[in-house]
Amino acid sequence: MVTWQQFELEEWQSTYEQTVAFNLSDSTIDPVPTRLLVPGDAELTELLDTELYYPEVNGERALRERIAALYPATGADDVLVTVGASEANAAIVDALCPSGRRVHVMEPGYRQVWGLARNKGCDVVGYPLRPEDGWRPDLDALEASVDETSELIYVCNPNNPAGYVLTEAEMDRIVSIAEAAGCWLVADEVYVGSEHDGRRTPTFVGRYDKVIGVNSMSKSYGLSGLRIGWVVASPEVIVALWRRHEYATIATGRLDNLLARLALTPPITETVLDRNRTAMNDGWAIFEKWFAGLDGLVQVHRPPATPLAFLRVATSLGSVAIGERIREEASVLGCPGVFFGCEGYLRINVGFGVEYVADALAAMEPVVRTMCAEHPA
Repeated sequence: MVTWQQFELEEWQSTYEQTVAFNLSDSTIDPVPTRLLVPGDAELTELLDTELYYPEVNGERALRERIAALYPATGADDVLVTVGASEANAAIVDALCPSGRRVHVMEPGYRQVWGLARNKGCDVVGYPLRPEDGWRPDLDALEASVDETSELIYVCNPNNPAGYVLTEAEMDRIVSIAEAAGCWLVADEVYVGSEHDGRRTPTFVGRYDKVIGVNSMSKSYGLSGLRIGWVVASPEVIVALWRRHEYATIATGRLDNLLARLALTPPITETVLDRNRTAMNDGWAIFEKWFAGLDGLVQVHRPPATPLAFLRVATSLGSVAIGERIREEASVLGCPGVFFGCEGYLRINVGFGVEYVADALAAMEPVVRTMCAEHPA
């Protein structure tokens, strides 16, 4: 049997998410109901009159035009619609990461590209975000690790799980490092739009001719059930990814395309993002009150974006053991930090509605106190 790097985070979630009272492991925002995307008779009629035939294989043109409008100097032919950002990332790694070449990934980070590249036989090297510095990236470490075998640099901005947003200076330096090495730069921007203050994170797209942008409807838009993602790149790259898309999924769903287009249509977009931002900020207020009452047993840096809290518990237990205790004793599912390349942390989502989050945190508190007393750091 071929050696295979398992996707430990997704395996953990899919194994346990239906077995707990409170699932704080998901990385989206409190899911948006369909009625928010069809506010009037015109949208409802269009939805109900849609014929359920195959859509355009690369994504309905009307949706690709909406997506292109989010980026500078980008047209519909520079966009490929995929089954979530996950298919986009898989196609990119398959097309652009030959065995033996070096791939650079953020750590902590969502480890899809990390695992896909390892399974391709790539040399995968992490560059750290530093918790002691508010999760700022160590770009000296990135630059030092780039060599003549480097093929691709992967960034997630805003970051999952830490929520850090790169500064313009940091973005410029990453582009400079990639350009000097002739690397592809893949920018996973699925949390753009989740900024707590409403100031949209700028895109990497357009800063360098080998930048590839990835995004989806699943995170900031709270529409993970649509399974719509996309890639923005040069037409040549789009064609290469399109050919892989045909093998993997053929096409996305036609209703998904329609609902995604409606979600990206003003003023519906603003309604959706405002609603989700309120859910995040309300959840963070509850969470901050909760951990402030734990007398330092939980430490966390509030990020400028995402509904994610990447917290450290004052115990000597490893992150999987912490996750197991909380799952078994509180019926709350979080995600162990080791699955993001950062031991000792737990990721939870505080953007699922105030009552749900409050009840989950209340269930967690006695378990956290007991763990820290039994196994102090």
